[in-house]
Amino acid sequence: MNLKYLLTIVTCLIGFDLYAQKTDSLFLENLFKSKPELFSGILNHPQKNQVQVLYTQIDRDKNNIPHFKTFSYNLDDHRYFFPASTVKLPTLIFALEKINELKIPELTGRSTMITGADFEKQTQADTDSSAQNGLPSIEHYIKKVLLVSDNDAYNRLYEFVGRAEINQRLKHYGLNTSRILNRYAVKDTEMTSRHTNPIKFFNKGKIIYSQPGKYDAADYPIKLDNLIMGKAYLDSSDKLVYKPFNMANRNAFSMTDQQEVMKRLIFPEVFPVKDRFKLNAEDYRLIYTFMSKYPTESDFPKYDPAEHWATSAKFLFYGSNKNSKPDPDIRIFNKYGDSYGFIIDNAYFVDFENKVEFLLTAVVQSNEDEIYNDGKYEYEEVCYPFMRNLGQVIYQLELARKKRYLPDLTKFRMDYTGSNN
Repeated sequence: MNLKYLLTIVTCLIGFDLYAQKTDSLFLENLFKSKPELFSGILNHPQKNQVQVLYTQIDRDKNNIPHFKTFSYNLDDHRYFFPASTVKLPTLIFALEKINELKIPELTGRSTMITGADFEKQTQADTDSSAQNGLPSIEHYIKKVLLVSDNDAYNRLYEFVGRAEINQRLKHYGLNTSRILNRYAVKDTEMTSRHTNPIKFFNKGKIIYSQPGKYDAADYPIKLDNLIMGKAYLDSSDKLVYKPFNMANRNAFSMTDQQEVMKRLIFPEVFPVKDRFKLNAEDYRLIYTFMSKYPTESDFPKYDPAEHWATSAKFLFYGSNKNSKPDPDIRIFNKYGDSYGFIIDNAYFVDFENKVEFLLTAVVQSNEDEIYNDGKYEYEEVCYPFMRNLGQVIYQLELARKKRYLPDLTKFRMDYTGSNN
């Protein structure tokens, strides 16, 4: 049999194995019940706290190919939660895909990217003081998104890919309970979110690609429950409105789709070629490095450790403790989000010393007064402790779990030094 044909069959079988996995919905509930001192509050109010969890065990075969077994708690991909900054991960992936697919000589993620403005509320960007050369680029925006979840950096990537193309790519990858409709922190309206800025890329002062401003007329309906929340909210002028808060026409990114994106990103080899992200080796290295890097390890951009401490982006396992010391054997490749009382984290854990790896994706919310947009949420009392406890309990479970073949995790050892890092 032709070797190439055989490899194609093997890849397809692996992909079938991946998609055919059934999710166990009892394991996590029983695990939580066994530790009431950590999880009783959440177990007593799973709907009030909007909890959803996906945990995936990874077992390697003798060829180091991963196989997955997934467990869920309270999973409902049609029950809406606000995804906050977690939507930034597919957006930055799509930005790199677009650069690759344009196939323009000299155009790379490092090319200078100048953003113009030709519609209401749009802003220009022609410098970036946090970059070593003082200039904006796709690559530098990605670094800022992954290190500290920078909103402006995400907005620039959203503007480059374009709203229509972002949602076309989501659909292409079968991410059918997700949509990305809005920028963040600029008070996007229904109309302004449809318009994206004109952009030009330069190399050594010469224009190498020019993209006009775009308009997206399409809507992206998804059948979602739980769009009306709470009993009141603060409007854009900080006036208290005694009506439930309407989450319609906002970004959506379900638990299943979030972990699916992480799987494709971390384990492209288990997917058929047509279903893999269109990324090259350098793209993967960029994303892996800055997903797992601590803000305190970065020189460009440079961050104040009082505001962005080492583990500040690692809610699962470390919570919000500014005094947490990173475990030197563990790296967490993740993208978190926090807004409207929701805390979300989507992560791949690696312990190089103990040969541990697993996927963990979770959301939890606390909003006791049921007033939205007032900045008063029980993050510290409810959300961060839940995330920390969840990550640590699953990690301890994995430490004790026996595996026939230990994983070779060399691929995930990143270089966190050097001027480009």
